[in-house]
Amino acid sequence: MSKKYDVAILGGGVVGLTLALLLARDRLRIALVTPPRTTTPAGPDIRAYALNQAARQLLESLRVWPADAVTADAAGTPAVTAVTRMWISDASSNAALTFDAADTGAEALNWIVDVPALEDRLAQAVRYQGGIEVLHERPAAALTVVCEGKRSASRAAFGFHYDSKPYPHTAMAARLQCERPHGGVARQWFRGDEILALLPMGGEQGHEVALVWSMPHERAREWLARPHAALAQGVEQACELALGAMTLQGQPAGWPLELSRADHWVQPGIALAGDAAHAMHPLAGQGLNVGLGDVAELARVLHGREYWRELGDLKLLRRYERARQADFAQMALVTDSLFGLFGQPDSRVQALRGWGLRGFDRCAPLKRWAIKQAMGSA
Repeated sequence: MSKKYDVAILGGGVVGLTLALLLARDRLRIALVTPPRTTTPAGPDIRAYALNQAARQLLESLRVWPADAVTADAAGTPAVTAVTRMWISDASSNAALTFDAADTGAEALNWIVDVPALEDRLAQAVRYQGGIEVLHERPAAALTVVCEGKRSASRAAFGFHYDSKPYPHTAMAARLQCERPHGGVARQWFRGDEILALLPMGGEQGHEVALVWSMPHERAREWLARPHAALAQGVEQACELALGAMTLQGQPAGWPLELSRADHWVQPGIALAGDAAHAMHPLAGQGLNVGLGDVAELARVLHGREYWRELGDLKLLRRYERARQADFAQMALVTDSLFGLFGQPDSRVQALRGWGLRGFDRCAPLKRWAIKQAMGSA
């Protein structure tokens, strides 16, 4: 007897929702399995992602790019903000590096997207897309795709080995309202054993930024325990009042950082995608871009399969695994190497690092190549 569903997707986040919409275009019968919500969110959702050109094109092809959406908070600001310039500072060597979209003729380097607005647009599309059924329990299906995140229980139940290398850092995230507009500039400071990034939100001349501050675990716990005003003042000082006075919006959050990957991403009838397959340091802002690349490739492989090959055929799924493991390995090497390089306390390494940054900043062809790599359009 044939199975009722062709594909069961475990996980209802951005990666799982996107995959459901991609596969529905091929008239496959999709079960989107999400756990029932048992608690009410304690406050505004502060999540924000940096999405590159490839991710934007993928979401636009599904008509879910939230270009005209606004945030759910009281301000109701634009949910998508173009990053037209990126400024990176190494405090230890007094060197800085800038990237400008105008140097490549691109509209933007990337876009900072309010995650709740994107998830809402995806969920709306799923509701109106035929062939997708939302369930709370996993059904039998020809292919099961695990998109539950890096703490996936299903991945462990299916017997996948997930190897993790913990970093000695916690990432602290928050939203901040700033005295001065950010001007569409993403700013990042490497400060000894800390990495602080301010990502522009609320439109080109918005005053809101998303904070991602990576620091040793104990220091992060201390900051998270402080009053909101004290945390905002700490950010002001750490970024040298680059955007003036700041006010914290909502509740900050923190999570331990790691470099992780499953040894294998597929087995007969099962595939891993997104954080269920891999996780990396957020300093390059490529986590969700890589996850969306996973589902785009998996959908492409399934669409192009031989007519006689089953959806869960291991040889078919290994085509996806080979392509995506190579892409993740490249990006993970970059982020891990950068974390190690900028965490070096040796003054000789710091001097060499500063020399390298200044030389890189003066080399226009190399910068254009790096921008295209990060945009996913190389």
